[in-house]
Amino acid sequence: MSEPMRYSTPPIELPLRMDREPLPIEGCAGCRELAELRSRARAVGDMTTVTDCNVYLRRHPEGHQ
Repeated sequence: MSEPMRYSTPPIELPLRMDREPLPIEGCAGCRELAELRSRARAVGDMTTVTDCNVYLRRHPEGHQ
């Protein structure tokens, strides 16, 4: 057996994001679809999809300007 790897520095602690979730733009079908998908994903515990939807919603308003 080999010896376990030892590290001389402590792990890096990343800050916890406490931002509010992005809201869909009223009247936008794309925003509404992402928000609905996010709700369904949260209902089944799929937090990866919830996070992905939040990223897409944050980027999506670029098309509204």
